[in-house]
Amino acid sequence: MNELAGKTALITGASRGIGRAIAMRFAAEGANVIAVASRLGGHGQLQGTLEDTVSDIQAAGGKAAAIACDLCDVEARSTLMQEADKVFGPVDILVNNAAGSKMKMPSVSSTEERSWMFDLNVNAPIDLSQQALPGMRERKSGWILNISSATAFQPKVPYRDRPEAAHICVAYGATKAALDRYTQGLAHEVSVDQVYVNTMAPEAIVLTEGASYVRDIARKNPDMVEPVEMMAEAALALCVDSHVGQVTYSRSIVHALGRAVKSLDGKTVLGDAFLEADVEATA
Repeated sequence: MNELAGKTALITGASRGIGRAIAMRFAAEGANVIAVASRLGGHGQLQGTLEDTVSDIQAAGGKAAAIACDLCDVEARSTLMQEADKVFGPVDILVNNAAGSKMKMPSVSSTEERSWMFDLNVNAPIDLSQQALPGMRERKSGWILNISSATAFQPKVPYRDRPEAAHICVAYGATKAALDRYTQGLAHEVSVDQVYVNTMAPEAIVLTEGASYVRDIARKNPDMVEPVEMMAEAALALCVDSHVGQVTYSRSIVHALGRAVKSLDGKTVLGDAFLEADVEATA
């Protein structure tokens, strides 16, 4: 449980879901975690806060700190890495997990809605990467992981659900396709400096606490859903070794590397790449 000992990892969107899981898993491997989300405190009907993530890591014996930053605010995010470097020292690992969607049919998705998604899902990860890269390249060491989505590709036919379900995520998927492409090009530019940039997505849907609609899908199509621990393990795998420009999926990278999937505290082996989500356990 020391794969990230001495490393500092900044993870956006870390108050809940995939981001929180990655933060917990990285901390269990010895990383100093900086958890970032739009604000401290409650999120209304959404589960989890930055304080929850940090307190859970600390209670388990890890090191963590929270920074509230609205990544939709260009000025606010422009100094995020500078602020983060003051917490535990220079950031060694950047996980760009935060993203947002405004689901509309592609024929009616507005310029305002598309621009908002492209700024948060594409420009923000690129901006943060550009802030982190000078130090990483100078130190000849660094990892950047961008979290993508299977919606970057048009789903296979016949669709499992109504055609509208495949169409409403088109604009969001376009942002993730753009992020994938940018990631690959950036990766091959900076790998000469031992900075490793990759993108990784869940195979389909990740089961997290409080996601009742996901549980409904899981009960009907269990093969579409994966446990959040799968994403956390795959993220860890991509932030410890020398992978360059991977555009991959969680189960695929875990399977290719023959990794065991562990609990978020790193203490228990849950299975391998074929691990299924326990739908009722997270209800």
